Amino acid sequence: MRSATAESGHLYGVGVGPGDPGLITRRAAELIASAEVVVYHAGTGRSSNARAIAAELIPAEVIEEELRYPVTTGAVTHPDGYHAQLAEFYDGCAARLAVHLDAGRSVVVLAEGDPMLYGSYTYLHERLADRYPTEVVAGVPAFAAATAVAAEAISRHEDVLTVLPGTLPVPELARRLADSDAAVVMKLGRTFAGVREALRQAGVLDRAVYVERASREGQRVLPVADVDPATVPYMSLIVVPGLDRRADSAGRADGAGPAAG
Repeated sequence: MRSATAESGHLYGVGVGPGDPGLITRRAAELIASAEVVVYHAGTGRSSNARAIAAELIPAEVIEEELRYPVTTGAVTHPDGYHAQLAEFYDGCAARLAVHLDAGRSVVVLAEGDPMLYGSYTYLHERLADRYPTEVVAGVPAFAAATAVAAEAISRHEDVLTVLPGTLPVPELARRLADSDAAVVMKLGRTFAGVREALRQAGVLDRAVYVERASREGQRVLPVADVDPATVPYMSLIVVPGLDRRADSAGRADGAGPAAG
């Protein structure tokens, strides 16, 4: 039977949701409150969003480990480039956590949204999960909060939803958007102008909705066409709702098949 609290020598990747502490799951709250070590990532020159979300749950006596990125959008100093620099960073982070796990401490890694959806936790998981008992706790992903805030049904019936990173080249992003019934575009910030151009090329700009800081203080919901690119933070995304065409191989669109669900 699974323990209700964090167990000694166990690694936990815990999703804390998109921003509103009220969206933290009960399981996540149990583990954070009982952890011996709480770990979180932070950008260069910034505090940790994940820690801020979970702050009220973190015990006063806990050991905290901040994993501060060596680079996010700035210049890369590693001779082999960005990915090599981050690989070394995650190797070092994993080694730091292994010290606690080897000492028998429970280690909870906080992750914004869901740990396995574009989450930094995944790189620690790859390095540690085969060596220590590990549990991943799902979190509310940012795009689920965004569709709730915008009150937009992202997909219905047979609409196919595609989740895309805004870092894709514009032609590739436009192609994938044109091939999708519904879409979510994440990783904005500096990529926003290119993403908006891709939406225009794909013919979906008129139904694209911009959501910033979903469920957090300062959230904004606007048509993408009305957004000033200079104001777009990384913690924002775009929702392209599906059109609910209802065509499928079971014949439900023409009434010949079973009743639509």
